[in-house]
Amino acid sequence: MGRGRIPPCDAITATEFHRFLDAKVDGVHATTTNAPPPSFSTVPPGCSLHAFQSLVVEDVVTAVRALPTRLLKENVDVLAPFLVELHNRSLQTGSVPTSFKSAYITPLLKKAKLNPANPKSNRPIANLSKLLERLMARQLVSYMNVARLLPDLQSAYRAHHSTETAVAKVLSDILTVLDTDDIGMLTLLDLSATFDTVNHDILLRCLAVFYCLGGTVLSWFQSYLDGRIQFVRRSRSASAPALVKFGVPQGSVLGLILFQLYTADLLKLIEKHNLHAHAHADDTQIYGFCLPSDATKLQMQVPACIDEVALWMQSNRLHLNTAKTEILWCATNQRQHLIPQTPTRIGDDYITPAASIRTIWGSTLTLTSP
Repeated sequence: MGRGRIPPCDAITATEFHRFLDAKVDGVHATTTNAPPPSFSTVPPGCSLHAFQSLVVEDVVTAVRALPTRLLKENVDVLAPFLVELHNRSLQTGSVPTSFKSAYITPLLKKAKLNPANPKSNRPIANLSKLLERLMARQLVSYMNVARLLPDLQSAYRAHHSTETAVAKVLSDILTVLDTDDIGMLTLLDLSATFDTVNHDILLRCLAVFYCLGGTVLSWFQSYLDGRIQFVRRSRSASAPALVKFGVPQGSVLGLILFQLYTADLLKLIEKHNLHAHAHADDTQIYGFCLPSDATKLQMQVPACIDEVALWMQSNRLHLNTAKTEILWCATNQRQHLIPQTPTRIGDDYITPAASIRTIWGSTLTLTSP
């Protein structure tokens, strides 16, 4: 019922917020204009998805009952046959109805302590028709699970991959190593407007090459991304509708799934540097361990990895904000005097190790150093 939410702020209009979003996305793309073209991992032999399975009434009824819409739930037995016909035509023709691709954006304050009048304090959440996305997403995720194409270390909107498992995995890895008297270095990356800057052409090539989607399945995704319209609603004002050139909609069922598929190679890149990675949506953690005597070596290994991460992001039209990267050294009480206190180079910036950091994966993890 909205209890505890901060009411909409009238200090910034919907049009001003829409302009801010457009300018931010254009700014990120301007920084990646001259980046080299992206490359993609190849799909394992025998994997392909070129056509969706036809839906039946039970599929629609199950999906509707998972929605918060009471009116639709109460009449699902009457509406289900018509919804099955509508959605089957979409999946079989590889076409998404135009009316399903129009969304209004609601600015949602990122943190309660932030200034709601500042556009940077708000996250753009899209309000969309989600039934078709849910039905399609089930088939897509099922294919990905069977083919083992989803990244193991990406926790978001997947069974047995929650915020709790993300916190447990990273914390367990760190504590296990500290028990051996080694030390660790945890790095929190900051990405700028990641969901809003996903390049549609690159995403479609990624789906075709890395995940071997083709036929009407790939056509459906192209239709899903093409011709999207959005406008911003804030308090009592609304901006003019505008064509969406980039990004996947936040707040949608498919947005996070597509973003996970888009960035799966990033986790593999980090592993090639003999470092650990864990991600939840667009929050990425990089961490490594070493003997106390090798701390300087690790302090050089992590920046070298992040240099390649930054290049990968540029090629995929994303932007790593190195100035906002956070670093925390971890050690037992007996080894804390061996932790480096000098700043670490991250891109063109030098980041001083933090005394404590807080990473929010829906849940909160806090680690404290000396």
